[in-house]
Amino acid sequence: MSAIQTGSVNHIALTVTDSARSRDFYVTLLGFQVLAEFDTTRILGNGGLVLALLHASDPARAIKDDRFDENRVGLDHLSLNVGSRADLENALNVFKEQNIPHGEIKELGEMGILVLAFRDPDNIQIELSAPKN
Repeated sequence: MSAIQTGSVNHIALTVTDSARSRDFYVTLLGFQVLAEFDTTRILGNGGLVLALLHASDPARAIKDDRFDENRVGLDHLSLNVGSRADLENALNVFKEQNIPHGEIKELGEMGILVLAFRDPDNIQIELSAPKN
């Protein structure tokens, strides 16, 4: 049996509690553009990634006041590339100006990258990743 050959990520879909709030977060803070909106679904893009923001597909099964927790099975975090350490430092300034909780720039030596973690409105961890050099 041969392996299925895959390419890059086509899109990522996140279940969120308020798709309009999440749309504003990703558009305003991370520069995504709105590609389409219908009902409570928002489709965003940044030129390299399509991001769908959805409400629970079965609202009767949704957990009231749920928040993302990377300790559950499923998504751990979303990592977005930036060009350099200077871009990470700029992001730190933006986070401070907008009172967005965040970590510090950390080196992942085994991967040769620098990362800066923060959270979206539903507590989904997002990392900005830059080459170490």
